[in-house]
Formats: sequence, C-alpha cells, structure tokens
Amino acid sequence: MIRLVIVDDQALVREGMFLILGAQPDIEVVAAVEAGPELLAFLATGEVDVILLDLYLPGMDGITLLREHLPRPRPRVLMLTTVGRAAEIQRALAAGADGFVLKDATGEELAAAVRGAHAGVTTLSASAGRLLARARPPGLEALTAREREVLDLVAEGLSNQDIARTLGLAERTVKAHVSNVLAKLGVTSRTQAARLVPRD
Repeated sequence: MIRLVIVDDQALVREGMFLILGAQPDIEVVAAVEAGPELLAFLATGEVDVILLDLYLPGMDGITLLREHLPRPRPRVLMLTTVGRAAEIQRALAAGADGFVLKDATGEELAAAVRGAHAGVTTLSASAGRLLARARPPGLEALTAREREVLDLVAEGLSNQDIARTLGLAERTVKAHVSNVLAKLGVTSRTQAARLVPRD
C-alpha cells in the first residue's frame, strides 16, 4: 500500500484528489493538508511514501519546501500545479522532484504518476511532457558532459544503481542527472531519452 500525503491550499482540489486517489486499491491517503508547516508536522509523526505537493503554497513554495525543509531521507515527491510553465517543471525536477503533474490530468494519470514516483520512476503527466517538448526541442548538445555519460549508460539499459556504481556517484545524484536529462531533452521516459542516442 502506498501511503500518500496531499498538500494543496485549495480545499476543493485537495478533497477531490483525496476522493480520487483514496479510491485506488493500492493507495492510502494518510493526510491531506494545506501548507508546508502542516506537512512537516505530519512527517514528524507519520510514515509517508509519496507526497503530492502543490507548487504554489502560502508562505513557502513547494520547491523551497522540497529542497530545504523535507527530512532526509525523504519520501518521494510528486509536484503539482494548475498552469505550468516549462521552466517551473525543469526547476522542480532539478530540485529533486520525482515527477510533475498538471491539474488537468485525469484521475487515472494522477494515480499512475503516484505509482511511478513510488517506484522511483520520474513521471510527467501528458500535458507537462508536452510543455517541455515545446519549450526545448530534443538536442543532445543541451546536456553537460556528465549528463551525456549518464544518458549513454541509460541507453545501454543500466539502472540508476548500476550507473551510480559505474560512475562512482551516489544513486540520488544519478537520479537527479536522469531527471535533468529528461527535462532538457523534452521527453518523459528513459526509453524516449535512450532513443535519441545515436547508434554506432
């Protein structure tokens, strides 16, 4: 069972997501709160696997909360917003978000994104993926040397753990590189990114 906390300052949105996700057989919504302080208070006492975190919250935005205030090791974090921009999605992924969903997603997409985040797979809703694709056409030249190394190993079928071992990096660092690669290439999965690597 995936233990989920919903963080959104709009009561109607929060309650709607609670009903949709709480009806899933493998997801238990253990809390639904409206801001960062309530989330941090809950995390101090409750066990959580995934946080569905609104990008814009009163007092402290979701990215600041993710980057600076969540306990380590932290639960998986799936960012959420109403009207997204490619730069926001890229910023969230670079900060360590495990995925990004726009609020126009279907209930099925939202549940799938929660499951993906829980499994450690960077997941973007269809509309978030389209935003990234329009903002930055695929181009390997956008990658740093390290990101290109990581992408080459992804294309060979290596897991994050194997890539970390090969390059002598922490697995969390590799995960951040993979997220950055997906964002820069405007794709939503490792498979799509791997297809962009030229084959000898």
